[in-house]
Amino acid sequence: MTSSTADLWHHYGRARASSDRAVPDTFYWNWGQDAGPGTEVLGDLTGRYVGDLGAGATRHAAHLAVHHQPAQVIAIDASPAQHAMATDLYARLAPRLRIVQSEAVPHLQAMSDTYDVLYSVFGALDFTDPHELLPAAAAALKPGGRLVFATLAHYLSGTPAQPDVVAAEVPAKTPDGEEATMRRWVLQEHVWTKLLDEAGFTRITVDMLAATTDGPRTADTLLVSAYRPSLGAASTSSPATARHPDPARAVTRK
Repeated sequence: MTSSTADLWHHYGRARASSDRAVPDTFYWNWGQDAGPGTEVLGDLTGRYVGDLGAGATRHAAHLAVHHQPAQVIAIDASPAQHAMATDLYARLAPRLRIVQSEAVPHLQAMSDTYDVLYSVFGALDFTDPHELLPAAAAALKPGGRLVFATLAHYLSGTPAQPDVVAAEVPAKTPDGEEATMRRWVLQEHVWTKLLDEAGFTRITVDMLAATTDGPRTADTLLVSAYRPSLGAASTSSPATARHPDPARAVTRK
């Protein structure tokens, strides 16, 4: 998104922000934001530098800043509307929480060897070309640093995820309410694993979190974790290791 591009996130989260200004007590990765693993997935964040890629209203980042004693959480989002909303809600949490308006890739490119942990909850990893974002994320992490992200395991319609690195055009609205589209990457597990390996990540794992409800616009979630190799670690060209989803938790989609 550039300054001349309509802010397609202008309307997102506005209704909730008008009535809910609290720092969330919980942090979930699943699409329904109601169950499954929480912040334990990120490990001990005490004294760590953490980045939220595509932070939106910054609720997840605010939770981490208040409840987990990081050195700093930097919440990055390209949308002017989301940045303004997040600033209104949580600017009071500075300096432990820093709210930044920026595209994810240029921000990461300017932050070499900075972050201990980067994460995304249906954020920038879904809406940015992974060929650009993943190498930038690897470079922005400190050696041994970790990337964790939640992404759709299939389209909200139930259509299977892409078997190749292909973006779909999904519905959106301009600030004045006109219909528009934006690109979203909904990729199969093996595609994410290959992309992460190519970007230099190792110790790649993928788990599937099954949808907790049925009905339209529910979805299973892929929870993906990978590390930038530590200094002196084995060559990043070694094959990536992927843990396949537990078949008992999988949901068959037609």
